[in-house]
Amino acid sequence: MFTGIVEELGQVADIEVQDGHARLHIRCGHVLDGAVIGDSISVDGTCLTVTTLPGEGFTADLMAETLRATALGDLEVGRPVNLERAMRADARLGGHLVQGHVDGVGTITARQELPGTVFVTIDAPASLARYLVPKGSISVSGVSLTVVDRNDDGRFRIGLIPHTLDVTTLGVLGVGDRVNLEVDVIAKYVEQLLAGGAPSPYVADTATGREGA
Repeated sequence: MFTGIVEELGQVADIEVQDGHARLHIRCGHVLDGAVIGDSISVDGTCLTVTTLPGEGFTADLMAETLRATALGDLEVGRPVNLERAMRADARLGGHLVQGHVDGVGTITARQELPGTVFVTIDAPASLARYLVPKGSISVSGVSLTVVDRNDDGRFRIGLIPHTLDVTTLGVLGVGDRVNLEVDVIAKYVEQLLAGGAPSPYVADTATGREGA
């Protein structure tokens, strides 16, 4: 479980792709503090398992499903990524509850720069529209954000303050870039409970690097 508060901007050091799966090498520093093999680290909003700790960063394996259902397949060597360690039970929940299970991939379609704020418009899969609530929470590439407004087909806007632009990848992403989206997990549970336990009409296109996910 994560909070959507990015701890560090890492950098893709290498990507090894073979037979539809990949091994991702991330160069970083801060999130390595206390890290051990098997730990969970959110990379651009996707929960991945640390497989090796070579010293200057960590590696994680990406199965074919993760590459299919997230934007991690778009990563290139040198590109920055948002990193967050799993949350501590005794720490403040500064963002919102984020699982690191990507519900869909959105595309940035507009970017409006105003004094003190940048508004970013994202096209989300139509299946996620019901979970996009004005003033509600959304995770965009692992960043806990607030939905400013939305329409009925999955297009929504977020507002970014200078600090967020400085410390996350959202400061460098532009029109046409794809982003990982995770809607509020509480909304999905409430929906299924109100349906009397019947499967939700939403079929999660989720993916994580966790074994068995």
